[in-house]
Amino acid sequence: MKIRILKHDLNESIQHVSKAISSRTTIPILTGIKLDVNFQGMTLTASDTDISIQAFIPAEDQEKQIVQVERPGSVVLPAKFFVEIIKKLPSSEIEMEVQDGFQTFIRSGSTDIQMVGLDPEEFPVLPSIEENQVISIPGDLLKNMIRQTGFSISTNETSPILTGVLWNLTDNQFKFVATDRHRLASRIAGLDDADGVRFSNIVIAGKTLNELSKIIPDQNTRVEIVVADNQVLFKIDRVLFYTRILDGTYPDTSKIIPTTYKTELVLDTKKLSDSIDRAYLLSREEKTNIVRLQTMEDGTIEISSSSSELGKVTEQLDVAQFTGEPLRISFNSKYMLDVLKVVESEQLHIGFTGAMSPIIIKPVDDSQSLYLILPYRTTN
Repeated sequence: MKIRILKHDLNESIQHVSKAISSRTTIPILTGIKLDVNFQGMTLTASDTDISIQAFIPAEDQEKQIVQVERPGSVVLPAKFFVEIIKKLPSSEIEMEVQDGFQTFIRSGSTDIQMVGLDPEEFPVLPSIEENQVISIPGDLLKNMIRQTGFSISTNETSPILTGVLWNLTDNQFKFVATDRHRLASRIAGLDDADGVRFSNIVIAGKTLNELSKIIPDQNTRVEIVVADNQVLFKIDRVLFYTRILDGTYPDTSKIIPTTYKTELVLDTKKLSDSIDRAYLLSREEKTNIVRLQTMEDGTIEISSSSSELGKVTEQLDVAQFTGEPLRISFNSKYMLDVLKVVESEQLHIGFTGAMSPIIIKPVDDSQSLYLILPYRTTN
């Protein structure tokens, strides 16, 4: 293999695929990035067996020469060093040559680097996926759905299924659900072109979706999603992102979401967020994160928290709407702040069915999002 390639394009593709490199792998070949070069361009592949990412750099794009191929070939290069060194090369063009025994020479400006490559034949083959179940979704919408649900996944590996986000698609309604048994986030999006595609109990690791989110460009790019038996493939521009579906059955969360409430509030999102943020400072010191919310006779609510060492924070908050019974409830302020960070509506509807029943939070101008937080039992 012998090529000349533009540094910017190579570096961008390396950044994408390196998200699939795991530092914990015991398989030496998976600590590397596989390069395949033919006269069409260069393909980079990385995998940690759970996720695999492949990026293609065309030889030419819009009449600009990106890769000049003198001799096709393949090699696997150690990712840790390769990722860092390409970023730091001095010239905008890089020359690469692979010689006998996969010895790889990289030249850029006055810099000469020699790397010990590995045999590409040892690199695992990417999964072959039947493209029967395919949907297309705007990239910014997918990123939003991940951001608005992913924070509720469990970080406890003893229930692996809860470390993922549940996906269901029926009647063109694409639904994400995440829960760690103390809180829940769900988001629905209507898809225009998913006719005839249905799936359920597709659970994808939250960490994986986070990495996927970083690859989706901010400008309006469509992402194609291919769902197969135990794999999901995302196609984003010239990047292919494969991930394994988590094993197991996701718990049915529909039964814990109340449909009627004893107390209902409509509040300003930012004012509530600022108020709980202040209360959180004290509750954090106590390491409980407990904040109390109480309805007052004058129609306001009181937010308070206390610390045995530092003191107490109490503040009154105006309510846009209050219906139902008086209420006093305690909850984890960090969980509430996590919700308030991702809500894009100016006002929130919060429903309560009692001091020990789930708190339901819905953005006023967005019927597609719902958040649930379980309250705390406190002695006072």
